[in-house]
Amino acid sequence: MSETSPFPIKPFRFGVQLTASSTGAEWVEQAKRIEGLGYDIATMPDHFNQQFAPIPGLQAILSATTTLRASALVFDNDYKHPLVLAKELATMDVLSDGRIEIGLGAGWMISDYEEAGMSFDRAGIRIDRFVEGLAVIKGVMGEGRFSFDGEHYTIREYEGFPEPVQSPHPPVIIGGGGPRVLGIAAREADIVGVNGTLHAGVMGEEAIATMTRSAVVDKVRIVADAARAAGRLDHIEMNIRTFFVSVTDDRDGQVAAMARMIGVDETMIRESPFALVGNQEQIVDELLERREQYGFSYVIVGGAEADDFAPVVARLAGE
Repeated sequence: MSETSPFPIKPFRFGVQLTASSTGAEWVEQAKRIEGLGYDIATMPDHFNQQFAPIPGLQAILSATTTLRASALVFDNDYKHPLVLAKELATMDVLSDGRIEIGLGAGWMISDYEEAGMSFDRAGIRIDRFVEGLAVIKGVMGEGRFSFDGEHYTIREYEGFPEPVQSPHPPVIIGGGGPRVLGIAAREADIVGVNGTLHAGVMGEEAIATMTRSAVVDKVRIVADAARAAGRLDHIEMNIRTFFVSVTDDRDGQVAAMARMIGVDETMIRESPFALVGNQEQIVDELLERREQYGFSYVIVGGAEADDFAPVVARLAGE
């Protein structure tokens, strides 16, 4: 891939990934603070561990704010029938006056499946089911009655209600780390999230090894090639959820500490698009360079970084 992204430059927008809080009031205040800081969206994961359930959690966020968008990052297709999820998301889109995004994935965290007693099918089957699930969600949100005959789902003359405010459906975000899912995202999603590879079913050494600069170059190339073939280069918004974030004047010290913590070379942290370490000016420069090279204009940070990262948002949001 060249040093210039094949994707048209899109305005920056920023999000915060949330999980839980000690009280409902704290959850609501957190959402209001994020909105006030200029973030565009609040997102949540979809797991069975120490986090709120995303549907009520996201609806509470939407109800407490007026401009903040919301999405799961991402819903596991296996955890809920796609017709049910589509109805819930369409309802949330109506109740929020069009502020929902549809995050969907094939599922990867093996502990969720084990704890719930669900079969952790091989990746190919989970991805096949996810592709059908996405087709169901889009179809259910469309006009008129919808039928679907797939290997995993069958829908009979279902007339979706309510119709979402955003037409033909809220923006779809698909995150992926492997070639097949990245290709599907390029063809089917409005927003493509570039992730580490999670074949092992855990966030560990394998995933971190696929968050290097060279790995991201390869992933972006896969998306670009598939999007170009589908005539969708202009349509796609490129997203990344950053995991190694520190707004600091001691860039070298923080990079060294992070590298020791996760057992990688310091160069990996310095160059990885999953890391943002440095003072405000350094991070602003990094984001501009990465948008130019990879197309990343939609950037998500963790809840713990939201306040420190806010001046960067103030500098770049919408630019």
